[in-house]
Amino acid sequence: MNEALDRAADLIAGADALLVCAGAGMGVDSGLPDFRGATGFWQAYPPYARLGLRFEELADPVHFVDDPTLAWGFYGHRLDLYRRTVPHDGFRVLREWGARVFTSNVDGQFQRAGFADVAEVHGSIHHLQCVEPCTDDVWPADDVVLDVEPESMRATGPLPACRNCGGLARPNILMFGDWSWVAGPSQEQLDALTQWRRGRRDLVVIEIGAGNAVPTVRRQAELASAASGALIRVNPREPEVRHGRGVSLPMGALDAITELARRIG
Repeated sequence: MNEALDRAADLIAGADALLVCAGAGMGVDSGLPDFRGATGFWQAYPPYARLGLRFEELADPVHFVDDPTLAWGFYGHRLDLYRRTVPHDGFRVLREWGARVFTSNVDGQFQRAGFADVAEVHGSIHHLQCVEPCTDDVWPADDVVLDVEPESMRATGPLPACRNCGGLARPNILMFGDWSWVAGPSQEQLDALTQWRRGRRDLVVIEIGAGNAVPTVRRQAELASAASGALIRVNPREPEVRHGRGVSLPMGALDAITELARRIG
């Protein structure tokens, strides 16, 4: 492990640029659930265990049409949770290293930690769009405050409305089987990241907390590091790198970043 940490620290210290590719494991040390499997999801949300509902079933845009109080109960609770969560110190270290970010997380923790350039491939819970959608408009969810009944996990009171047509609004998040997601803001971020990458030599990629179940982040990390093999994979459960092209760190996010920072000095 010490040898791997030393190799990773040397890569970071000699990098011309750093790209962080982050999955749900990045937020675990801040107290956020990673929704790993039905059991992990139900541990985070016991009411859904009683209802027998899995994450994949709830994160389906059909509920915003068929059962909007159930849909907004789930996303309203998450929105409140993410607003109250303080990013762990690893975020500060990565920002001080000048890293750019690609993430599948929708929680906005990188922005809260002070990052300006974040590519959110699945959108953000902190923005809204029309359920239909009536337009491609996306706007901040700053004024959205929902009461959620804890036993049923349903939202009570008025639900967020589209600022254009007055119909129901939903989070600007890519859900399962989602044909209505307004992808424009996310695509703009991804295009900006691609342009940035083209102008960087000696790019080092630090992949943190991204598993195989939804491989979007892993694919991006492997693609971005393909030319150099300068990939640092931080994952306590699935740390292996293919064909030895990279450094494997079977650790949690905060522990790994802290150890790397200590070695870099």
